[in-house]
Amino acid sequence: MEGTQKIKCELYNDNFQNFKRYNIPKAQLVIADIPYNLGNNAYGSNPMWYVGGDNKNGESKLAGKGFFNTDFNFNIAEYFHFCNRLLKKEPKKGGERGKSSGAPCMIVFCSFQQQQTVIKYAEKHGFMHYIPLVFIKNYSAQVLKANMRIVGATEHALVLYRDKLPKFNNEGRMVFDWFNWTRDDKHIYPKIHPTQKPVGLLKTLIEIFTDEGDVVIDPCAGSGTTLRACAEIRRSCYGFEIDKRFYKAAQEQMLSDIQMTL
Repeated sequence: MEGTQKIKCELYNDNFQNFKRYNIPKAQLVIADIPYNLGNNAYGSNPMWYVGGDNKNGESKLAGKGFFNTDFNFNIAEYFHFCNRLLKKEPKKGGERGKSSGAPCMIVFCSFQQQQTVIKYAEKHGFMHYIPLVFIKNYSAQVLKANMRIVGATEHALVLYRDKLPKFNNEGRMVFDWFNWTRDDKHIYPKIHPTQKPVGLLKTLIEIFTDEGDVVIDPCAGSGTTLRACAEIRRSCYGFEIDKRFYKAAQEQMLSDIQMTL
């Protein structure tokens, strides 16, 4: 790909609060799946609560456990304080009539119940506007509830921006506030993280809010799917993951052949 801009893809085993030590550029898009603060109920409606997925076999070692440590004490206020500093500044002028300004934005995947909390803390850090997104699945993780109630088959996110509408690439078509959640081919993208987002879906979102060569930062990188998605569509991406197990798995399984796409 001679003559094209060099793309970088770097994952750090560190807290995103330490971003300054890596001298990374400001981002056009910050995108992250923040912990849902489920605590000990992380597997509460999932068959993995039981041995072999069957309650007749008794509880598994996952019963009463969280997905990871940050699911007990994730600080949303602290998250926004630092992520605000990861983003580029807004352009001084708005876009042409009928077009967005090209301003940066954030996408935060969160539970439905977290949305108002996220909106409140976003406003405190200057993100005065939001667009809610809904992702439609054809399956549900709440298997154990299926005989008792309607089960959830959606995921949620918020697009957050300061004042001016963010960069928007719609290729001449309407972009709705809902998307199909299509699972990745496990033979191409390994399953590493319990709340892993599909690479295909991430690519769609990243293409809407960035251009080729733009910088994307994922402060809670988990399985590394955001970095993989960015590499495949030629966006530079920097990710932070504090859990050594996920960091190692992401490097060895999700990102090991990433140079092929750069």
